[in-house]
Amino acid sequence: MATAPPQRSRFRRIFGTGLKVFAYLLVISFVALAVAVSVAVSQLPSYGELQRRDSLGQMVRVRAADGTIIQTMGPSYGEWLSYDEIPPIMRDAMVAVEDRRFRSHPGVDPIGIVRALMVRVSEGRWRQGGSTITQQLARNILRTNDRSFGRKVREGIVALALEWRFSKDQILELYLNRVYFGGGAYGIDSASRLFFGHSARQLAIPEAAIIAGMVKAPSNYSPTADMEAARGRAGVVIDLMVRNGTISRAQAAASDPAEVRFAPPTRQVNFTRYFTDWVLPQLDMMIDETVQPLDVWTTIDLNMQRAGIRAINAHAPRNAQGALVSLDRDGAVRAMVGGRDYLNSSYNRATQATRQPGSSFKLFVYLTAIEAGYQPNSQVNDAPVTINGWSPRNSSGRYAGPVSVRQAFALSINTVAVRLAQETGTRAVADMAQRFGITTRIDTNPSMALGSSSVRLIDMTRAYAAVGRGGVAVAPYGVRRVTTADGTLLYQHQPEEPRVLVAPWVAAQMTDLLQSVVANGTGRAADLGRPAAGKTGTTTSNKDAWFIGFSSGITTGVWMGRDDNRALPGLAGGSAPARAFHDYMMRAVANRPIEQFSTQVQTPDWQMEPDNGIWFAPADGEGGDEGVFVDEDGNPVERVLPPPPQDRKPAGDDAAPRDEEDVELEQLDRELRDRSFDRPRRRRDEERPRRGDPFGI
Repeated sequence: MATAPPQRSRFRRIFGTGLKVFAYLLVISFVALAVAVSVAVSQLPSYGELQRRDSLGQMVRVRAADGTIIQTMGPSYGEWLSYDEIPPIMRDAMVAVEDRRFRSHPGVDPIGIVRALMVRVSEGRWRQGGSTITQQLARNILRTNDRSFGRKVREGIVALALEWRFSKDQILELYLNRVYFGGGAYGIDSASRLFFGHSARQLAIPEAAIIAGMVKAPSNYSPTADMEAARGRAGVVIDLMVRNGTISRAQAAASDPAEVRFAPPTRQVNFTRYFTDWVLPQLDMMIDETVQPLDVWTTIDLNMQRAGIRAINAHAPRNAQGALVSLDRDGAVRAMVGGRDYLNSSYNRATQATRQPGSSFKLFVYLTAIEAGYQPNSQVNDAPVTINGWSPRNSSGRYAGPVSVRQAFALSINTVAVRLAQETGTRAVADMAQRFGITTRIDTNPSMALGSSSVRLIDMTRAYAAVGRGGVAVAPYGVRRVTTADGTLLYQHQPEEPRVLVAPWVAAQMTDLLQSVVANGTGRAADLGRPAAGKTGTTTSNKDAWFIGFSSGITTGVWMGRDDNRALPGLAGGSAPARAFHDYMMRAVANRPIEQFSTQVQTPDWQMEPDNGIWFAPADGEGGDEGVFVDEDGNPVERVLPPPPQDRKPAGDDAAPRDEEDVELEQLDRELRDRSFDRPRRRRDEERPRRGDPFGI
């Protein structure tokens, strides 16, 4: 009788078979890799060909809306330095920060790859790469920004081929003379001349550390982008050099990047550089062409751009910065000013800075309230309010009692905005802000109604533009089309499908409120003599001031403040920013037809119920006869008014009977207009057609 083979023998057979299969696969993989590397070696350019750098970059001509060339971009090369001519400190700094096992690996660093994989597994995302200097040189030769796995495999094969064909010294020489350092500079000599004003042969330790630190992210660590970031990154490089034994601690202590003096710019900076710096990085998402010369046709209007620069420089307070973004009705960026002087600071405050918007954020509070059922004539109470121990105050320190939504918005009354946000829900307000294009984080604490969450100027401007467009989303864009030098079309901007953010009647009523700010409220300095709508914003201690508004299809946002966030006494949204808006828009819309706002869009049936007029109660609640007016700075304060009349007569024989309180409110509002908003500009007001009752009642 036959017996079954032992279980252990079956296990050994399975294990042995698996081991053989693995060995066969390993041998096949090595053979395939050897073949691939051999093919790559045969296809590599010669060393002399790799020393030619004219194929590294492409020429890019940026054109304004009228076709004028406003900037020409292209690579900048310095002198090619042989390995022996490159200062040892420069070679050591680059190896320390980019690839400390450069001298020992075969082109691909297994330890670095395993470490990167472990970080990927532990943190769930790629935090660091395993690319060696040789792999980075391979990527430079392949000229691709593709991040796929296939690209990494090809990059690794070319790196192995480079190590097979060239020595370590040759690879490092190629790398240091070809790598990009920002500011258009390729190679260490070009970078040294651009940033320090001398050849790379004379690089000192902190200078070499600054150059080596740029490679990881030239757009962040290049001195042309951020000098302080460049110095901070250089400190990290010096610490790595000490750790690797390249320099002593005494040498590191004597090499302070803060003492490095950068060379002044040697060429005139174009006045559209804030705009082109914002536009050009977007090309990577639009086209794949990286070799042929390109023409980039943009939306920028040179006359409007000049007007924006003049307006900011004329009105921004001393020692303060200013920014401006101007959008056409379809989102085309017509002007972008990121600061007062690009030469002194390339930081774009129009697209990069996040600052508290103050009362300009109330746009989203009132949009939410209108969508929830409030109307411009609805009554809300301006009275002290405390939420979880926090008590917002009006800028005047006083309270007016019941006021209309239109009055509260025009006078930028804080307590009313907070009450509305609490009634509709701060989460709903935050959702409304994000719906309209705010990309930064919005806190839902009570103070959010007054603009405590930081935002970007370009985001706020697109939000106001969407209101001006009737509640349809507006996406800012700066590139109309991209062509090759011979006219071949590579990219054409296509209008997005209309995306409705709020119903037309919501946008119409919001426009009504925004118009009252300019006509009779805190934004009177922005009055253009034609229909204009907008909102002021001023933060605590006058650290930030905003005005954002629209007229004749152009929406413009203005911000002013200090980069260090220090207070600027006297700065308010209704002063310098509103005046800058006025000066800019007077030129921007000069050749555009006057457009009346559509504020009479039919509202839903559920909103058509008549409002109950309420007497504008005194702040002390004791039956006195005080009311609200706006002072010269645009702040709501109290003023004595006559009590509501007792005799109510119809406006004419054919006038329909009206509710008693409606008549009182109408007469009060007319009194407010006559007394509160009277100012030296009345002569100009009388010279143009009247717009009717400022509160529309």
